[in-house]
Amino acid sequence: MTEEPRPAGHLSPLATLVDEVLAGVGYEMAAATDIIDDAVPGYGGLFDPATTSGELRRALDDLLSSELTHPPVLAPTDDSFILYVDGSSRGNPGPAGAGAVIMDAEENQLARLGRPVGSRTGNNTAEYVALQLGLSELVSRYEPHSLEVRIDSMTVIRDVWGGNDPTEPGVETYSEAIAAALSSVPNHRYTHLADCDPNPADALATVGADIAALGPG
Repeated sequence: MTEEPRPAGHLSPLATLVDEVLAGVGYEMAAATDIIDDAVPGYGGLFDPATTSGELRRALDDLLSSELTHPPVLAPTDDSFILYVDGSSRGNPGPAGAGAVIMDAEENQLARLGRPVGSRTGNNTAEYVALQLGLSELVSRYEPHSLEVRIDSMTVIRDVWGGNDPTEPGVETYSEAIAAALSSVPNHRYTHLADCDPNPADALATVGADIAALGPG
């Protein structure tokens, strides 16, 4: 896993702890939510209304003091990849999350990634974070020669592939990280997704927004 830029938007202390657990497992959303649910006492869990902020914080602190491990890196069919990315913001601005799904050329899912972005963050920022997250994890785990990015944000497309300067305030760090990651991929292109096109990263971005909405803790 590469060193990820911190989220551009403000996160509560509780959401920040969840993001740190996510980082510890390579931003694999299912792995993170499973170990958090297991660490919460009783039958509670990360999103269980019966779980108090105190219980969740203690569970997160215990996890962060332990040795978190990344799930095994799955083998791709070759050095060609597909990356789905999506950002989600409730209220735009509002609680925002980022999601990314790495696939091989035969569309076998290799990684399902997500993270919170901010408690009052716009959708465009979340889209940048999603692309940066997916690319950084892709190039740290594999050596891609060819990449198709499937994305619905024309704002990000115009910046990354159209040569425009970022128009969204506060995304420069992510834009620079995206450019650096893509520079290591010899062949890359994008496919613009329409709103009606399926995007497996959407659900991960939604969970990221749920995490961003967590209270102070």
